[in-house]
Amino acid sequence: MIKKSLTLLFILFCFCGFSQKIIQKNLESTFLNTTRSINIYIPEGYVKDSIKNYPLTVVLDEDYMFDLYVGNAVLFSKKDKAPKQIVVGVSMKDSKGEDISYNINNGQLTSSAQNFYTFIRDEVIFYMESTYRTSPFITLVGQGYSANLITHFLQEDTAFINSFICINPSFSDFIGGELQSYNLSKFGREDNTFYFYTNNSTSFSTDKQTQIDQVQKGLAGLGLKNFNIINDIIDTPSSISAMSEAIPRALTKVFEVYSGITKEEYDKNIKDLAPLDAISYLENKYLEIEFLFGSSLGIRENDIYAIENIIIEKENGDRLRDFGKMILKIFPSSPLGDYYIGRYYESGKMIKKAITQYKIGYGKMDPADPNADAFYENILRLGGQ
Repeated sequence: MIKKSLTLLFILFCFCGFSQKIIQKNLESTFLNTTRSINIYIPEGYVKDSIKNYPLTVVLDEDYMFDLYVGNAVLFSKKDKAPKQIVVGVSMKDSKGEDISYNINNGQLTSSAQNFYTFIRDEVIFYMESTYRTSPFITLVGQGYSANLITHFLQEDTAFINSFICINPSFSDFIGGELQSYNLSKFGREDNTFYFYTNNSTSFSTDKQTQIDQVQKGLAGLGLKNFNIINDIIDTPSSISAMSEAIPRALTKVFEVYSGITKEEYDKNIKDLAPLDAISYLENKYLEIEFLFGSSLGIRENDIYAIENIIIEKENGDRLRDFGKMILKIFPSSPLGDYYIGRYYESGKMIKKAITQYKIGYGKMDPADPNADAFYENILRLGGQ
């Protein structure tokens, strides 16, 4: 309990530190025939870096979910577990629940909820994409009945939402039939990545737990390529604590491709690969990061070292040059690409070429870098002073 409290305090501290980047706007809506308040979080560095794009997240239930989500987003980006995000919180009518209401006889959205749905799709997202530098990766976040609302975005003919985060969802009784009617197989045909997160909790009623469990199993059974179903069970006596735990757990899964290679990822996807396949895996990982999130990271050194043994130990190290070329392709300013190419030439007794490559790599390094001297020793060792 103390550990969780400290985490929440740190999240709140992070959020307060970035509160000056919150923009409040009244967005005029044709569909709602009124103006609706939205809060926009702009991440640190947005103004300074005029080229970089950022994933867009739309959070419903803005009054309390927005602060909680932004706090987690800041923490995850600081820990390099997720890209920096632009987050927009949308206020909702709480008096009668008109924005998220549905017909209890068939599960279809009421006219007021359909208008709110269209407002999100055609006005909020359009405004954000036309006003700010957003990447193609869009996330929708809802809790309770607003989580039910965002499932209706699965019906769109064009799969333009990448991530659906349903926190403590209160689905309609017709959710199973609705999902079956949405032609979800279209996601498997897209050259893209999608996530659908739902959490269950021991704090929910038995009927609600059963319904969520059925939805989770039904979606998981589809086995669609690129459509990742994340079924989470949170053991807690409180729906509030379930909500606070669900958001970071959802972020961990939704942005797992962004994170550095973990032991789990290595054991599951990499360790048994041939050198060329391991190189291709790493290259595709970073190309996908750049495409989805607008983040040109280069390559993390730890990810390079993660597959180094495969390249060196398998096929007699014959793929060292391919490894180096791949690194230079994605991260041309890194000396590691030149190092591996130099090592390839050295192993083949092509000493002059090895010295040349080591010199190129050393020239990219800051003399203050503690690894610079060790790098230069390769040149001295081969007599290339």
